[in-house]
Amino acid sequence: MKKLLFIVNPRAGKTKSRSPLFDAVAQFSKAGYLVYVYLTEGCGDAVRAAAQMGGDFDTVVCAGGDGTLNETLSGLMTLPHRPQVGYLPNGSTNDFAASLHLSSNPVTAANAIIHGEPYLLDVGQHNDRYFAYVASFGAFTRASYSASQSAKNALGHFAYILEGLGDLDSLRPYHCRLETEDEVFDGDFIFGSICNSTSLGGLVKLDPNRVKMDDGLFELLLLRMPKSPLDLQNLIVALTRMQYDYPGVILRHVSSVTLTTEDDIPWSLDGEYAPSMPRVEIRNLHNAIELLR
Repeated sequence: MKKLLFIVNPRAGKTKSRSPLFDAVAQFSKAGYLVYVYLTEGCGDAVRAAAQMGGDFDTVVCAGGDGTLNETLSGLMTLPHRPQVGYLPNGSTNDFAASLHLSSNPVTAANAIIHGEPYLLDVGQHNDRYFAYVASFGAFTRASYSASQSAKNALGHFAYILEGLGDLDSLRPYHCRLETEDEVFDGDFIFGSICNSTSLGGLVKLDPNRVKMDDGLFELLLLRMPKSPLDLQNLIVALTRMQYDYPGVILRHVSSVTLTTEDDIPWSLDGEYAPSMPRVEIRNLHNAIELLR
């Protein structure tokens, strides 16, 4: 009998009802899985569960938001032999799920895991931490980890927008140097992301035709500091229209990035806080996880 570890964040999402998750467990059981359910109680629980128990299971499925997925993958990345992974998106934004067109219906998602084929997924490494789809800094980044869970549950994307508006009041440049395998970018930026997704925090969208989550490459997106409010407005409009050749917008496909800075630049990894460091090395771990979908 196949064994499945089901890691559940009971606080994620817009509803406290767990009935759909029980229905998902029933689907896994009918498919021949022996299911062990682990309920997280706080930050870091999913990391520890995946790292300590994941190696004993054929499949590890997590239910929650992007933060729960981040923790689960981070724990599994410490294992020498990683089980296959499934994801039941149950958060407030679910950027990762949107990029891969994963269903938000737990039963539908469970059946996709049961009958799906493995998808070799790239995972990002940010110094000694991991991320599933984005490492970002600057404007709107703080919103991803500072909005309360209750606000996210009640307001969804709007919670991020409210927090993001607070960031605009303190909009400031971050001076840094970014080196890729082919180019160097040095200057003042209001936003930067190294991502593997078409949606960032429900606010920034990337052209789906330019994003592949299994090609060994990230999308490096940088926004230079505008010189006036009008420049800022035009920059936002260009980004909304996916005009990546607009002055001030930089979009590249890269396998690694090294950022150095003397500024205080906090990061967000899949919506989870990461402290500023003078040197950050980010690399793409190609096809590191087998995702069932």
